[in-house]
Amino acid sequence: MGYDVHSDITKAEALIEAIPYIRRFAGTIVVVKYGGSAMVDEELKRSVSTDIAMLKYLGLKPVVVHGGGKEITNTLSRMGKESVFIDGLRVTDEETAAVAEMVLSGSIGKSLVENLQSVGVQACGINGKDGHTLQTIRKMDPKGRDLGFVGEVDKVNPELLNTLMDSGFVPVISPVGVDAFSQTYNINADYAASAVAGALGAQKLIYLTDVEGVMKDMNDPSSIIRRLTSGQCRQYIAEGVINGGMIPKVECCLDGLDKGVKSVHILDGRIPHSILLEIFTTNGIGTMLTKE
Repeated sequence: MGYDVHSDITKAEALIEAIPYIRRFAGTIVVVKYGGSAMVDEELKRSVSTDIAMLKYLGLKPVVVHGGGKEITNTLSRMGKESVFIDGLRVTDEETAAVAEMVLSGSIGKSLVENLQSVGVQACGINGKDGHTLQTIRKMDPKGRDLGFVGEVDKVNPELLNTLMDSGFVPVISPVGVDAFSQTYNINADYAASAVAGALGAQKLIYLTDVEGVMKDMNDPSSIIRRLTSGQCRQYIAEGVINGGMIPKVECCLDGLDKGVKSVHILDGRIPHSILLEIFTTNGIGTMLTKE
């Protein structure tokens, strides 16, 4: 088989295209909210780990926040405990909160750490109780109903995260928090990610999801909107262009922008190397949201 010079030229051109983005973003913090199919499929797991490793090698400072709602539900089911939801929000009693911490900070968090270390990156798994990183208050649902030990982030203490990054580690954060009375709370991982990104002054917050991005027509992938301002997002929500399950995703993005993140990205984590394609190519592959 002969040497394929055209293939290597294509690779070189891709690297050249990435140069201005590497120069621009080196030294900045990128928070990746890890969820969806990319947490289940083994090939996608390795793809995401490789992307995060590449960010680190190129001089960026990646931070990972992960979810794990399905795994919590499955574990509770094996224990004979039925999960209770109100309008899609999990009701969390003390036993459920303990199981959530065990699953998130144990099996899921440690697995992600090992995946990163397998591609040559030093990683450290923590939850929000470590160093009181995620200081939490009790969260009610939109109708004022008590969901139990479900929390929202009141304050982020970035000291431990900065110490880990300064020592060359990638922090892997489980969305478990603690209140002023040392009570454990389960936190929505999307909002935990936006709180962490805001507190760290992140350049980018990336949500890995199972959708291509924000689309004008959810049945037409070609209608994807590559760039949106926060004002356009709110207008599209009011007009019904952004609707259904996309609304809470976009609201998390807006929350990140309100907390000072420079840009927030919704990416399809089912596409291998979606993180690198979004950050280091001119067109990107998902939807990028910015302030006005």
